[in-house]
Amino acid sequence: MFTGKTYFIAGHAKLPQGMAARSVFDTLTITVEADVKYHVILEASCTLATEHGRHFFGQLLRGCSLQDGVEEMTERILQNYQGKAQNALIAALRDVHSQFLLRKERL
Repeated sequence: MFTGKTYFIAGHAKLPQGMAARSVFDTLTITVEADVKYHVILEASCTLATEHGRHFFGQLLRGCSLQDGVEEMTERILQNYQGKAQNALIAALRDVHSQFLLRKERL
């Protein structure tokens, strides 16, 4: 049941050549559900090819606040995700943050 205490944002980036996910998607998508009051990420997902990768990525972002910017989340990705999609994940995360800033302007 939707309570109105969260919101959903998506960000996109182009995938590099040679990735398994590229056979299904040309772009990588990150989705984030965050709390309205503090903008803390409650759940995050992405279109990596494996369920394990998607789950791991969600754990990396959970608990971070979008209002703090992307530096901490970017550092988490750089330190803990060593795969071909690393740059695409960071680019899509920056797109999520851009969407967050647009949302704040509209409210």
